[in-house]
Amino acid sequence: MNRREFLKQSGLLGIGLNVVSGCALVTRQREPSRRPNIIFFLADDLGYDDLGCYGGTRIRTPHIDRLAQEGVRLTDFYVTHPVCTPSRASLLTGRYPFRNGMYYNIGNPKDFWRHLPVEKRRPLPPDRYAVSPEMTRGLDVREITVGDMLHRAGYRNGIFGKWDLGRARRFLPLQRGFDDYYGFGNNGIDYYTHKRYGTHSMFRNNQPDTTDVGTYATYLFQREALRFIHENNDRPLFLYVPFNAPHIGSSLKQPGVQAPDKYIAMYGDLPGTKSMAYNAAVTFMDDAIGEILDLLDHYELTDNTVVFFSSDNGSGSSRNGPLRGRKGQFWEGGIRMPCIVRWPGKIPAGTVCDEFLTMLEFFPTALDLVGVSSPKDVVLDGFDMMPVLKGEAPSRRNVMFWWSISGPRAARMGHWKWVKEKDEEGLYDLSADIGETNNLRDKHPAKYRELCAAWDGWWEEMEASEPRGPYRNY
Repeated sequence: MNRREFLKQSGLLGIGLNVVSGCALVTRQREPSRRPNIIFFLADDLGYDDLGCYGGTRIRTPHIDRLAQEGVRLTDFYVTHPVCTPSRASLLTGRYPFRNGMYYNIGNPKDFWRHLPVEKRRPLPPDRYAVSPEMTRGLDVREITVGDMLHRAGYRNGIFGKWDLGRARRFLPLQRGFDDYYGFGNNGIDYYTHKRYGTHSMFRNNQPDTTDVGTYATYLFQREALRFIHENNDRPLFLYVPFNAPHIGSSLKQPGVQAPDKYIAMYGDLPGTKSMAYNAAVTFMDDAIGEILDLLDHYELTDNTVVFFSSDNGSGSSRNGPLRGRKGQFWEGGIRMPCIVRWPGKIPAGTVCDEFLTMLEFFPTALDLVGVSSPKDVVLDGFDMMPVLKGEAPSRRNVMFWWSISGPRAARMGHWKWVKEKDEEGLYDLSADIGETNNLRDKHPAKYRELCAAWDGWWEEMEASEPRGPYRNY
């Protein structure tokens, strides 16, 4: 199957080749004073049914549920990878992980201390940390982010939370289109010490910052997001709040998910502190989102602000029911995510969208909201999904592919899904079997071969793409 045949079959002919003439931005007659603000809340390792609006009953999430009541809730929304770094890189670039180069987590191996008792664990010495993966790897500097595009269009861009795309100065958000940054650049931190396995990780803009050591990280990201809105409520803004909740705390003591005692006490009827802390971390995040939404109301920005909410991948600590699998796997529980979008007066309130959509659609959607064209010679793997969210058109996506360096792979075409995990391979009809319990590979061999061939065509496309670091040879 050649490249054009693959694109035609997948329904992406004309989507994956967003190449336009001229690198300068082209305004589409949208008055700057009326351009919408854009806010993206991203949870970290959230379970599919953790939210009340997705049928969850265990965790209090009234503010995220409010977003669903006032916007559209997506049921068939996918990320590009079931772990943090690749998924977040695709959100900001609009490109598959293999195309943008970030198809593996940026993190230092824990093997040097994991086998030791807690009292003997030590962080990497500074000289070794300076040449470790966390300090030398990051999103290829040739990649263009949505921050770059919106900054050039006159937006004020802020990110507060988990960047996860490199800690070296050249990789930090201020060099990737953002104007204001408070957060950390690696996979995870202790919520209170702000260290990742013993190394302090919090930054303000381009400098390490220890001012707030001891304060719960989710509160700090809320605080900075509120400050950013206070300071920029009179101009177009892009606010990206990638929480680290409810990811486990990444410290040498491996404490699991962390949350303030006040919030843990809300779940005192649950057995064991692990579930209590996880639920508490989600509720604290929900309250932080509520504070930010209230500030939009205060400044009368709500009607002119498009709010997105999703998660980078499925949970490894909670349940993903009714889906099978978890973080790190290509079963639905690892890659099908909650997603909510609110834009009052534009997106009908309280609606549900079961169209096939992915995180790859955010980048081109943001560009269209702002009124600018795609960057020159950049292949985007998504499309503007706003007409779908408004209920005006069906999704242009018919297919999605996944690949992991460790071997697993998957494809979805229409309502059919093929998945090859480490110990199992199967074909599933998601329209009747969202839990992937009934393997139809032997009953539908032609459909199985069709999806395998489509995946092969996509892989040929990926290998032919221009190599990007830090993992591909270039």
